[in-house]
Amino acid sequence: MAYLNQAALDALSTETFQTRQPYPWVDIPDTLTSEAFQCLRESLPDIGMFKKHVGVKRAHGQGYHDRAILHYRPDLKLAQPWREFLAELQDGSYSAFVRRMLGLAPDATIIPTMEWYYAWEGCGVSPHCDAVRKRGTHIFYFNTDADWHEDWGGHILILDDGRRLRSHSGPGFDQLATAASLDACGNRSLLFQRTDHSWHGVRPLGCPPGNLRKLFIVTVNVPSFQVWWRRVRGKDPDGYPLPWLGSALRNSQSLSIGTSGCIMPQSIVGWLTNHRGLHF
Repeated sequence: MAYLNQAALDALSTETFQTRQPYPWVDIPDTLTSEAFQCLRESLPDIGMFKKHVGVKRAHGQGYHDRAILHYRPDLKLAQPWREFLAELQDGSYSAFVRRMLGLAPDATIIPTMEWYYAWEGCGVSPHCDAVRKRGTHIFYFNTDADWHEDWGGHILILDDGRRLRSHSGPGFDQLATAASLDACGNRSLLFQRTDHSWHGVRPLGCPPGNLRKLFIVTVNVPSFQVWWRRVRGKDPDGYPLPWLGSALRNSQSLSIGTSGCIMPQSIVGWLTNHRGLHF
């Protein structure tokens, strides 16, 4: 079964996306085939697999980003539809799509990371711009009218600072104009590109207890010092440990001097030099 609605992705205009204000973004209807959306909804990971992030201090005076997160790793016990969907995200069609939309060369290095986010009453995402390593973010929605009411909130806000603020700051919602309010429900997704003014956020949810707002997110990372430094320390771009890389660090006998003077195993130097494309 095909999961992505390739026709819907192919129909998107790169020029329209790149010239959109206040920064590149597009709300994509029918991102998945109807059958795929239903199968993935019915087989979403259980919240018992997630780690709650509540009241975690953020830099630059920004407010909390409260939610439960399941960070993808190869040994996760996932339902068959999700394993098939992740495999499809690895193929050339999806990587070509994100490179095209995000203004990257066809052979540009991209390092995707993936997470499921679940949120409940009172959870919110304070206004922020993503880290420079995050070239783009693709957010898939997995609620419907059957389990989420619009008046509970959860809209993703595309915010506009009028190009006044530094990305390393912590404005409130009242300091930013709302360029768009996107209902994160149904078979749709949001793709946006990181800029120094790509402010976005979600106001605190007003759902009754026991209800969850459910998202799946692909982050398209590009090489940066942060990515490199985390990789050297055996972590992925989001800062999560990579067991296979930790083993390589422990077992490697061949060391090499990196570009910053840091001593690294030769195997890691090779990965940093040759890594291409979508690899999960």
